[in-house]
Amino acid sequence: MAGVTDKPFRLLCKRLGADLAVSEMTSSDPRLWQTRKSRWRMDHAGEPEPVSVQIAGTDPQVLAEAARFNVDHGAQIIDINMGCPAKKVCNVWAGSALMRDEPLVGRILSAVVSAVGVPVTLKIRTGWDHANRNGPRIARIAQDSGIAALSVHGRTRVDHYLGQAEYDTIAQIKSEVRMPVFANGDIDSAQKALEVLKHTAADGLLIGRAAQGKPWIFRQIKHFLSTGEQLPEPNAVEVRDVLIGHLQALYAFYGEEHGVRIARKHLGWYAKDDPGAKGFRTMVNVVQDARTQLAVTSNWFDARHAGCELVA
Repeated sequence: MAGVTDKPFRLLCKRLGADLAVSEMTSSDPRLWQTRKSRWRMDHAGEPEPVSVQIAGTDPQVLAEAARFNVDHGAQIIDINMGCPAKKVCNVWAGSALMRDEPLVGRILSAVVSAVGVPVTLKIRTGWDHANRNGPRIARIAQDSGIAALSVHGRTRVDHYLGQAEYDTIAQIKSEVRMPVFANGDIDSAQKALEVLKHTAADGLLIGRAAQGKPWIFRQIKHFLSTGEQLPEPNAVEVRDVLIGHLQALYAFYGEEHGVRIARKHLGWYAKDDPGAKGFRTMVNVVQDARTQLAVTSNWFDARHAGCELVA
């Protein structure tokens, strides 16, 4: 979720019901730690506990040093990414590409666990491809290496995000290890959350893409799982208020210029299910300042609540 789960979004998700919000994937390369992007990603000041920082890389000792560095800068959990399917990550033999080298996986996990005194978690996929669903073997390696909890996305690397997630492999992994296992993939509603929990017997769920533009999904799922009742979808005014707060947090965190630019993708996600979303995106994508972006956003959602439609 690099480029999405920044500090403003994590704080919002936690406020709306998420028990844990993992940081954006951060590089283990120390040469990049002082860049502006890395400083943003490593900023955890005032963030509600627990603070979980995700690291990615391919060299065991470099990853171990990255884990120590992040713990020294506020991380209370280190999460190792072996699930990202992006070409630019896999091409440098990181992310889900590591699942092709099980001995290297073991060396990485052991090095990072030994390097820090905080829990280390791991994110994987079910395997590299359909002929190599080695998620269960990786899970046993992780358990033997001292990994505290495992998250499994129900697709292989070659699937990227296409097709439907499968949960049988997650259920198999859960049945074969003692550590907590979290299920991930295509969980986009409270009812789907319950179905996945029943199918996999997982200890928890991870929500990614479904929270983009819908951060209240965490509150909806938790309420349904605890009461059996479906919370109603927020109306346009409620969505507006959440979004305005999100925009203001982006401006405060990144500064106006970067905040306005980063906000555009979030604005598109918040409006994606509305029939007038195209016109809204056309308007906000040309806005250059925070004041105008806030005004356009507020006016558009007010119009939607009143049953009107603004024309770009």
